[in-house]
Amino acid sequence: MDSTTLLLIVLLIAVLVAIGLLLAVLLRKSDNRMEQALRDERDSLTSQLQAERDNARVNSAEAARLGERVIGLERGEAELVDLKNMLHEERHAAGEVRAQLAARTSLLQQSESRNDKSNADLALLRQELDGLRRAHADAAANLSHSERANAGMRDFLANAQERLSGVFAELAGKTFDERTQKAALQSKSDIEMLLKPFSEQLSGFRTRVDMLYGEEAKERAALTGKIDELKTLNQDMASRANELTRALKGNAKIRGDWGELMLENVLQGSGLVEGSHYQRQKSATTEDGKRFLPDIVVNLPHERRIVVDSKVNLIAWQEAMNAGTPEEQQDALRRHSVALRQHVKELSDKHYPKLIGDGALEVTVAFVPIEGALSAALGADAALQTYAFEQKIVFASPNTLMALLRVVERLWTRDKIQREAQEIAKTGGLVLDSLVNFLADFDNVGRQLEDATSAFNDARHKLSNSKQALIPRAQRLVDLGAKGKKTLPEELQGSVDALRDGEPARAPALGLEQGDA
Repeated sequence: MDSTTLLLIVLLIAVLVAIGLLLAVLLRKSDNRMEQALRDERDSLTSQLQAERDNARVNSAEAARLGERVIGLERGEAELVDLKNMLHEERHAAGEVRAQLAARTSLLQQSESRNDKSNADLALLRQELDGLRRAHADAAANLSHSERANAGMRDFLANAQERLSGVFAELAGKTFDERTQKAALQSKSDIEMLLKPFSEQLSGFRTRVDMLYGEEAKERAALTGKIDELKTLNQDMASRANELTRALKGNAKIRGDWGELMLENVLQGSGLVEGSHYQRQKSATTEDGKRFLPDIVVNLPHERRIVVDSKVNLIAWQEAMNAGTPEEQQDALRRHSVALRQHVKELSDKHYPKLIGDGALEVTVAFVPIEGALSAALGADAALQTYAFEQKIVFASPNTLMALLRVVERLWTRDKIQREAQEIAKTGGLVLDSLVNFLADFDNVGRQLEDATSAFNDARHKLSNSKQALIPRAQRLVDLGAKGKKTLPEELQGSVDALRDGEPARAPALGLEQGDA
């Protein structure tokens, strides 16, 4: 709560005190003291009722604003859920892309390895073929049958090459399928592990928003109860009038304990929690070593504090209430106002705000536990209120202090909701940043996938769609008479047929069995 808000509260208290002063002046001018006392009691109750109604309207408006804030938080939660769904879909798609990329990369590596092996085998076969050709050249003049046998051997080599090609194609397809399935399962597991922290955070956000909404609903429901408690508190204060009479006639320690008890009742009725929202008897030491114990130090949001003191002398006021003549009453009221002025000076000399340190408001609240006592003092000394303001002291009766503390309690509630909302907004920003980073990675994966697809197509072209490819050479071995248990897949027949027109004529077969060759 800033200084401007505090000044507004002080001005409101001053207006209420001025109204009480006017009632006290009217009371003094009345001939019939008893009748005027009854009217004053009626006006005081009317003012209390109006203050309670004003507090109720303020709290209702505050509750409406908090409700709107909770609705905004629920909308933010819905947006976070949508972002979670989008993130899940994008990560799922990215996982599939990664799986395909890994599978195709593995397939290309295997294809290159097997292609190298096939080339090595083909080189060996070519060496053997060259040897046979040299033997055929040596016996060409006289052994035509050897020449036909050499042609049969070439058919056998073609059949062997075809078998190698078929085995290679079968193993490549099988390996590709197995890699794809394994990559899909691994990708699903990785995505679930990646999304698990986001799911837990969003679940925590939902629980926190539900908790805030529940607390606000409880506060709205308890508002009527707090007003009833205020009425009950006023009734209890009236019922303890006899106890007050005995306490005021006792020693200073008893009077001080009674004042602290009344202050404690007001603090408990306001909804503040000791230890969190206020401290009792917090020690403070001056520069010259003097030790003071402020009755109550009320904590405000943003590390601000305010001191409330309840040590006030009401003996003269009690004497005024028991005076037998108007003259005795006027004299007692004069002494009562003087005692209250002296109390203001003592509080000012203690410099409680300076002792409390940074964050303390530059005012001290002087708690007067009886409404009539404060009104009587201000009526007897019209300048007392102004003097207290100059000394940075603010008077507070039970009703005005209750209103002030209820404002403090609402400020704490608002501060808690704001901090929770800021945390939710901060975490939501982190989620959005993660989504942006994911989209960047997703684009990078797409580019890499395109490169892998292009490389795969190039390798496939070299394998089957050129005259130097391995598959057409294997098919030529089949055409030359080589036999195997499996045939070339149909999807590769087109590339072989397209190249067949440019190939040389097939040599005549010898009609030998595979084992004889």
